[in-house]
Amino acid sequence: MKSFLVLSIILVYPLCSLSQSKSEQEILWLSKRKFDWMIHKKVDSLAMVLDNDLQYVHSNGWKETKKEVIDDLLSGKLNYVAVDIHTAQVRLYDQTAIVNGTGKFQVTMNGNPLTIELGYTEVYVMRQSKWLLASRHANRMP
Repeated sequence: MKSFLVLSIILVYPLCSLSQSKSEQEILWLSKRKFDWMIHKKVDSLAMVLDNDLQYVHSNGWKETKKEVIDDLLSGKLNYVAVDIHTAQVRLYDQTAIVNGTGKFQVTMNGNPLTIELGYTEVYVMRQSKWLLASRHANRMP
């Protein structure tokens, strides 16, 4: 089963990426890697893609800064267990990229497990030739 999944990704990903620009592919890759870094608590990598003025809004209205996101990951207050992205599209505007996506998020908050289907919007800005996440907002899907 695992080899089938890997083979499917190898065969389908190039077809999906044909209609996307290199910058769009880069943004989608960065967005996915960000979730991976959050799951594995790779805060050094994560810190490099979070803008210093980040506003990270969770589906319950809880807002965090860059420092708070990193501190909460390190303390275990919020743990990302798994993120399964269902859809993700990017729109580019000069030095700004907007990602709209949906997915299933498995987290623990203060030790309590939670699995929710979310819609999310991420805004990336180009600063000194690097894409940085400046804003993220999520909402629960019906």
